[in-house]
Amino acid sequence: MISEIQIYVACLAAYNNGILHGEWIDATQSLDDMKVAVKSMLVASPIEDAEEYAIHDHEGFEGCSIGEYSSLETVHEFASFIEEHGEIAHDLLAYFSGCTEEASKALEDSYLGEYDSVENYARELTESCYTIPNILEFYIDYESMVRDMEMSGDIFTIGSGNGIAVFCNH
Repeated sequence: MISEIQIYVACLAAYNNGILHGEWIDATQSLDDMKVAVKSMLVASPIEDAEEYAIHDHEGFEGCSIGEYSSLETVHEFASFIEEHGEIAHDLLAYFSGCTEEASKALEDSYLGEYDSVENYARELTESCYTIPNILEFYIDYESMVRDMEMSGDIFTIGSGNGIAVFCNH
């Protein structure tokens, strides 16, 4: 289960004066609402005319690179993708170095399914294409088939909540 997707935004003027002042902000709300929440946090700062903030913590972004000065746009984009696609989104964003466009494209165009193991994918693929006589089924080396598929670039895999997600490379 995915935890809440949120960031802790701190007022830098307060922080630089030894005062901890900040707020947890839901990153799945609209970008405009996130900006309003940051502005409200800065207005409530114990330091007058505070303008600058930094992201000091985050939750629910496993696999994503959220830095102290990541833009709210980037944070919102990651959060929206994770909220829409669930646990697989974390691994896809890590695999594609935070590029939500490439991760979305992989889900739409290349996703072959989730399996207990990649060998089970190879078995299902083989059995859907061929009728294998019982006498031969023990001679098929699915582990080697998978190794060849991965080494040739035909597929790539990512770990996912309950197994392995398999994607084809176009």
